[in-house]
Amino acid sequence: MASSHSSSPVPQSKSSDAFFKKEADASKRFRAVQSLPDVCPKEPTGDASNLCDSPSLVVDQHRWTIYHSKVNLPAALNDPRLAKRESDFFTKTWGVDFVDTEVTPSFYLPQITKEHFASYQQEITPREKIHEKCKNICPPKDTFDRTLLHTHDKSRTDLEQVPKIFMKPDFALEDSITFNAVLPWSHFNTAGGKGSRDAASSKLLQEKLSHYLDIVEVNIAHQISLRSEAFFHAMTSQHELQDYLRKTSQAVKLLREKISKIDKVMCEGSLRVLRLSLTRNNCIKTYNKLKLMATVHQTQPTVQLLLSTSEFVGALDLIATTQEVLQQELQGIHSFRHLGSQLCELEKLIDKMMIAEFSTYARSDLNRPLEDDCQILEEERLVSLVFGLLKQRKLNFYEIYGDEMIITAKNIIKQCVVNTVSQIEEIDTEVVVKIADQMRMMNFPQWFDLLKNIFSKFTIFLKRIKATLNVIHSVVLLVLDKNQKTRDLEDTLQKGSAKDSVVDTEVAYLTHEGLFISDAFGEGDLLTAAADTTSQRNVSPSSEPCSSDSVSEPEGTTDSSSSKEQTSSSVTPGGVEMMITDDMKLTDLELGKLANNIQDLLYNASDICHDRSVKFLMARAKDGFLEKLNSSEFVALSRLMEGFILDAEQICGRKSMSLRGALQSQANRFVNRFHEERKTKLSLLLDNERWKQAEVPAEFQDLVDSVSDGRISLPEKKAAAAEERKPTEFLVVEGQKYATVGTVLLLIRIILEYCQCVDNIPSITTDMLTRLSDLLKYFNSRSCQLVLGAGALQVVGLKTITTKNLALSSRCLQLIVHYIPIIRAHFEARLQPKQFSMLRHFDHITKDYHDHIAEISAKLVAIMDSLFDKLLSKYEVKAPVPSACFRNICKQMAKMHEAISDLLPEEQTQMLFLRINASYKLHLKRQLAHLNVVNDGGPQNGLVTADVAFYTGNLQALKGLNDLDLNMVEIWEQKR
Repeated sequence: MASSHSSSPVPQSKSSDAFFKKEADASKRFRAVQSLPDVCPKEPTGDASNLCDSPSLVVDQHRWTIYHSKVNLPAALNDPRLAKRESDFFTKTWGVDFVDTEVTPSFYLPQITKEHFASYQQEITPREKIHEKCKNICPPKDTFDRTLLHTHDKSRTDLEQVPKIFMKPDFALEDSITFNAVLPWSHFNTAGGKGSRDAASSKLLQEKLSHYLDIVEVNIAHQISLRSEAFFHAMTSQHELQDYLRKTSQAVKLLREKISKIDKVMCEGSLRVLRLSLTRNNCIKTYNKLKLMATVHQTQPTVQLLLSTSEFVGALDLIATTQEVLQQELQGIHSFRHLGSQLCELEKLIDKMMIAEFSTYARSDLNRPLEDDCQILEEERLVSLVFGLLKQRKLNFYEIYGDEMIITAKNIIKQCVVNTVSQIEEIDTEVVVKIADQMRMMNFPQWFDLLKNIFSKFTIFLKRIKATLNVIHSVVLLVLDKNQKTRDLEDTLQKGSAKDSVVDTEVAYLTHEGLFISDAFGEGDLLTAAADTTSQRNVSPSSEPCSSDSVSEPEGTTDSSSSKEQTSSSVTPGGVEMMITDDMKLTDLELGKLANNIQDLLYNASDICHDRSVKFLMARAKDGFLEKLNSSEFVALSRLMEGFILDAEQICGRKSMSLRGALQSQANRFVNRFHEERKTKLSLLLDNERWKQAEVPAEFQDLVDSVSDGRISLPEKKAAAAEERKPTEFLVVEGQKYATVGTVLLLIRIILEYCQCVDNIPSITTDMLTRLSDLLKYFNSRSCQLVLGAGALQVVGLKTITTKNLALSSRCLQLIVHYIPIIRAHFEARLQPKQFSMLRHFDHITKDYHDHIAEISAKLVAIMDSLFDKLLSKYEVKAPVPSACFRNICKQMAKMHEAISDLLPEEQTQMLFLRINASYKLHLKRQLAHLNVVNDGGPQNGLVTADVAFYTGNLQALKGLNDLDLNMVEIWEQKR
């Protein structure tokens, strides 16, 4: 906001009196504050109509613009034309009750007019004139400073009038304490706010707040006016700084021009002279070195000529000699780099050509049609290649053969799959593009034939590799044998007395032949070469004397390489004659290591075939195909793989474990799937079993009969015979009848399937034993939960677990216990002696089953025990006889016998009822003692005896219990 000093917090009057005039004159001492013009007009935005819409400080500085307009904010707020301005303050939020009312003039205050101040004006007017006169005569030098000081002091004084509460940073009218401090409620105590004092107080409060607002706004406007000078000063300083920069730029430009002229006139010529002199010296040195290199320049064409005739060894010797000359005669000269790099590239090219030729041979040898013959392809070529690679110390050439073996093994499987798929009409190769997917579409017989074909191809493949590697191995051994013979010859010559003369003669000979000694020999091979050369001369006395002829013959340099080498003829096992020279600087350690690596390569070939076979199996096993095979199919697969493993071991001489491990892994998965399927089947059968006696089909009786004959195997189904024979009520095992449920019949068949699987696949015997133990334990625990634990009530919805259910469960357990020793013997015959400790699982299972049977018997006794306790606790010795209690007991005993007599054998029924009778005697004895009935022959004794006789007669009348010794005398207390 902009505010001028024309407004004052003190009310002004339009009168020209001296009193008010002094204030008006005092205001003239302050410099008028001008509003800040817009020094940064709007930037152009691309629209022509928007360019320079606002007034410009430069163009409009001498005419009135909108920036010259001012407004006094307090004057606008305190508009005298607004009659009820204070009502806006109070009624905005608080309602219409806060309105101003007309103040009634006080009867106790007089009316003040201008005449009341006449005497004061007459007294002060002369003083004012004297003061103005003195001020004009002696104006102070620091008028402006004192004015500012006076203004600052006045502003501070005015601000001190504003209460400190308005200056707090946390000032907020929402706070009740702040609100009460600013607007005290003591001014509005009268009811409804209608009193004249409250109205006056409200008006006074509004005037006070307006006065505070005026003070603050005046000080803000004053501070803004003071800061305007700093702004214009900054703008002036900016223009001066730009002028300084412009002058500095011109001075730098001038200085650069002078320096450029000095460089051109004084320095450029001298530097050119020095540069030309240095160039001349370099050209002379280059000419001398090029002149020196011309002597060996003919080496490169000669090497090219040797390479064109496939003379790799001669070309390499010439390259080595030339490089030696370059290192000795042209050492330190950069110009020889061109020839040296070419020679190095030629040497590398020879190595590549040798390796490429060996790679071609390996590819041709391994990719021949896999027929029964295992003849070696071009044995002479193979021997020469191996010899050349050994001469070049390329001892890793066998790795090339190994890489080709991997590629060929992949191609063998791929080609077998393609050939087999092309013969199967059901597989559309246009729809199924991937070979793996095509292979997965085969059924087991088709895939089995494919695997058999792959194994036969791999067998021929390994035989062919073995024949080739034998030739390579023989070459290495021949070179090793040659080294040993050479070493023996050296030892023989070193014992001679003419060792020094022989060496000198050989050195002279080599020097006359035009060779450098360092080219012909290594430091350790000097004696060897000398001895060999001397030996050659002694062996061939008819040859021309080299020492006399070599000096005069110009072509001696070309023949030197052959003259310094001694060759020997050797024959490989294949009948190929091979010439071995002495310049093969291979140690016995290197040759022995190479021979071992070649033997390892044969082992790697076996591993490669096994690994590719494993990947082929895994590709087919992705969809669980191998895990779904039945026992006979898996047995056939296992025997095929075992046969290939044995053939590979016989050819290569080492066992490879990858395929054997894959076979074992698939066997484990087959066992897991086999076990999980049958365990899940058993679980479903138990969850749906209602524990009622089931009829025994004829096939199950035949199954049991086959086991009784001592053979554990699944008999073949006889459809016609099974239809004629009807199911029986009991399962007859070795002449003993067993009442069973349907789940147990299927469990017996499942157990026999485990046993037969062990017969078919002996390697999984231990796993099958563990899985079968787990299955038997699961049946025991789950049947206990369903019957003894009453889990069948919720699972299958039985209303209650009856004594018949308990007896039937006990009999089923007894049937399983009967077969455990047979199963144990079956597994024991197929385990290794060190694995017999695993048979203890069957002992633990037998014990668990017997404990379970005992718990069922105890449960049956407990049922009758609770019944006796309930009935005999209410027994009273009185007529009639037999009593109702004993009749009820006999009735329940008859029901118990009826429920279990057909399920359990007679001896088990008798033992059970003996235990029930003992419980009965115990409860009766306790009740008689409670009734004080003794065996004294009295009336009560007679009644009890009659009831006991009734009980005894009914119990012994039951089937199978007529000979049961009840010993009822024990119900009476024995006299001491």
